[in-house]
Amino acid sequence: MKPLLVRLRFGSLPGPLWLPGAGGTGRRRLGAEAGAGAERQYLQRSVVPTLHFQPSLPRLPIPKLEDTMKRYLSAQRPLLDDSQFRKTEQLCRSFESGLGQALHAQLVAQDKQNKHTSYISGPWFDMYLSARDSVVLNFNPFMSFNPDPKPDYNDQLTRATNLTVSAVRFMKTLRAGLLEPEVFHLDPARSDTDAFKRLIRLVPSSLAWYGAYMVNAYPLDMSQYFRLFNSTRLPKPGRDELFTREKEKHLLVLRNGNFYVFDVLDRDGNVLRAAEVLAHLGHILSDGSPPPQFPLAYLTSENRDVWAGLRQELLNNGNEEALGKVDSALFCLCLDGFPIADLAHLSHTMLHGDGANRWFDKSFSLIVAKDGNTAINFEHSWGDGVAVLRFFNEVFKDSTQSPAVTPQARPAPVDSSRAVQKLDFRLNDTLKAGIARAKEKFDSTMQTLTVDSIQFQRGGKEFLKRHKISPDAVAQLAFQMAFFRQYGQTVATYESCSTAAFRHGRTETVRPASVFTKRCSEAFVREPSGSSPDQLRDMIAQCSKYHNQLTKEAAMGQGFDRHLFALKYLAAAEGHPLPDIYQDPAYGQINHNILSTSTLTSPAVNIGGFAPVVPDGFGIGYGVHEDWIGCNISSYPGRDVREFLRCVDKALGDIFDVLEGKPVRS
Repeated sequence: MKPLLVRLRFGSLPGPLWLPGAGGTGRRRLGAEAGAGAERQYLQRSVVPTLHFQPSLPRLPIPKLEDTMKRYLSAQRPLLDDSQFRKTEQLCRSFESGLGQALHAQLVAQDKQNKHTSYISGPWFDMYLSARDSVVLNFNPFMSFNPDPKPDYNDQLTRATNLTVSAVRFMKTLRAGLLEPEVFHLDPARSDTDAFKRLIRLVPSSLAWYGAYMVNAYPLDMSQYFRLFNSTRLPKPGRDELFTREKEKHLLVLRNGNFYVFDVLDRDGNVLRAAEVLAHLGHILSDGSPPPQFPLAYLTSENRDVWAGLRQELLNNGNEEALGKVDSALFCLCLDGFPIADLAHLSHTMLHGDGANRWFDKSFSLIVAKDGNTAINFEHSWGDGVAVLRFFNEVFKDSTQSPAVTPQARPAPVDSSRAVQKLDFRLNDTLKAGIARAKEKFDSTMQTLTVDSIQFQRGGKEFLKRHKISPDAVAQLAFQMAFFRQYGQTVATYESCSTAAFRHGRTETVRPASVFTKRCSEAFVREPSGSSPDQLRDMIAQCSKYHNQLTKEAAMGQGFDRHLFALKYLAAAEGHPLPDIYQDPAYGQINHNILSTSTLTSPAVNIGGFAPVVPDGFGIGYGVHEDWIGCNISSYPGRDVREFLRCVDKALGDIFDVLEGKPVRS
């Protein structure tokens, strides 16, 4: 398999994401499905079945142990002094020749016996589902939609209706096998054509990937997509469970902390008429029910073991049917009762909100503010965002280009008071006390989070590519330079990279902090006049070249983080004492990701974000656009977001000055 740069990044520890170039062209739009005036049931009718390539996807490789050790040490070098590095180097040698060698052999043997999946899939699910921290801030990220280009379509009811109908169309298209497979096209003129699609559909699924590979097309894993709908993470003591019940037809709507459900599919499984969806959502928006005194939704923000105990109390108290409706709903639609003030308010609202009008355990929630600002907040354990971003892009395109209703549309003459069911929950004193504690904890935690953003307007992708410099490498270098300027050191940095080019691939880590970025940061920050413009340009070029190498290795499953994680997981499963390499303070330090970064660029995306993954860190969502660079950054007390953003802006300005042949400003 050729080197393939498939990057899917967006976020924190596991990382939310963007896959440039994939799935964006060749969509065949449908007209009316069944006669004049009939509403469309599907977004598209792919010539190639959705999962046609899945059986023949290549397997995620397990790197050679010696390569993992070399890459690990390279990533440690800029973080350690000479004495620390020598100690870590010795631990790596001992591990490689001793227990590590035995564990690696066992991992390879297990992998050969489980050819239906990847070596990282099981351990990675366990990592997520066994985590006991709240999913809010620690795991769930958000992506906000750009406004509808037609201003009057951003009315809350109109937009919520259009997005809901498009979302259900997407679900139907996916389940019917009519959604175009996710494919990364290196040569779209050859592979993203009707002629090739008609040909490749005739190739057996067991061989289809190889046929695509022959024309430089790389199908991506779609095994996570089925968890998009009718799915919820259920809290359980010690380890949560993923729940999916595809037969259910209802939508969950939250408004003022109250819960409503109504069917969005009819008895025959067809999408409900848009005028009926409009009527039902209008009925919910006009419902004058006050917010509940004890909003149940706060429980989904709790520690997972605490929430598991309270959920059992809910079930014991007669709420099984109501909870079943919540868990099995297609997805959650949150209708907020206020407009968005600015980008910081948007980030706070979509990342966590007030806690009362969210159900953070749903696979995803579609949040629509009073002014039509909309975002998706998604639970991260079931997948890495490949499916979420595809869904996001398709739904934005369909809802804006083929809206189901207009602002002038009249609701259908139906009895929404009968069709819409308001869920009531029986709460005893134990549950009321649990909700009160969860609310208190939620409010105090959210007050500690700061989010701010900048837009660097001097240039973007176009400018950097003209200078033969990787745009992503420049953004990452700017973060290194900014942190060095603000705090005088180089720290552990995480950048998520998808391995979706492989069956059941998850993510791998790019480690942007390198000896090259450290040298470059020192030159720019400590003594910019000590290096000539040519020397500074050469340093930037070295950073770019090395960053490209790291990214390609990660996309091909040749990083070190997942391999070391799997070996550690296996050692614990086999009852071995924790190997010395994992007890090394350097291992803890490199996994304490003070800079957690993820890129997000899409025509549908306004802004995306997530919280820091460690208390003393920054959560950095960024996008390098054609002619500007945007950053949305979060922190807790102890880190100054605004000063860091000022330093990022300064770093980008310095890099652009050097590339333009100007002296670096003091």
